[in-house]
Amino acid sequence: MMMPRILKILFFGLIIKPIVLIVLGLNVCNRDKLPAEGPAVIAANHNSHLDTMVLMSLYPLSIIHKVRPVAAADYFLSNRMLAWFSLNVIGIIPLDRAGVINRDRLFEGCNEALCKGDILIVFPEGSRGEPEKLGAPKKGIYYLLKERNDVSITPVLMHGLGRALPRGEALLVPFNCDVIVGDKLPIASNPDELVQYLSSTYEYLLQYCLTHNTLE
Repeated sequence: MMMPRILKILFFGLIIKPIVLIVLGLNVCNRDKLPAEGPAVIAANHNSHLDTMVLMSLYPLSIIHKVRPVAAADYFLSNRMLAWFSLNVIGIIPLDRAGVINRDRLFEGCNEALCKGDILIVFPEGSRGEPEKLGAPKKGIYYLLKERNDVSITPVLMHGLGRALPRGEALLVPFNCDVIVGDKLPIASNPDELVQYLSSTYEYLLQYCLTHNTLE
């Protein structure tokens, strides 16, 4: 367990944090509202592969090993090299989107991580949408946390990252980006209510994005 932790610290300390600091003009609002310890969930919109890297870079290296993105197994475990890097350096929790299994099995890895006090990064939209367009959140996050009243959900809206690393592109384009952290969501009594909380919160946080008016 110590080697993946060291690799993660080196990767984010020597590569990701400098790139985010130097290349991206990052406007971060309410960073202090990010959960400092787990179990907790960050629920963010998703437009770019940069989303995960940027969110994780906001955490100090001393606890970055506790920040675990939930990611699609069919993509990140698609070949041996990518799987090793995703599991040992990024520390993803793979989610089998294609397998026909019950919800308990689907979220088994997530629940194990939460029981260890980890902070999960979840993208309720499910997959990357078009650059700078909000997609409809799916209901999976409700079922993940249905039996976990001990876990809070912190919404985060990101804007501009879809232009900095467009879908299908490999080159990073210098671009101003926003990361707006919202207040913890109230406990939802059903999946539709949670989806509504997320959608309305993202729309509300959008007004604080400096890049919103310049990109639209």
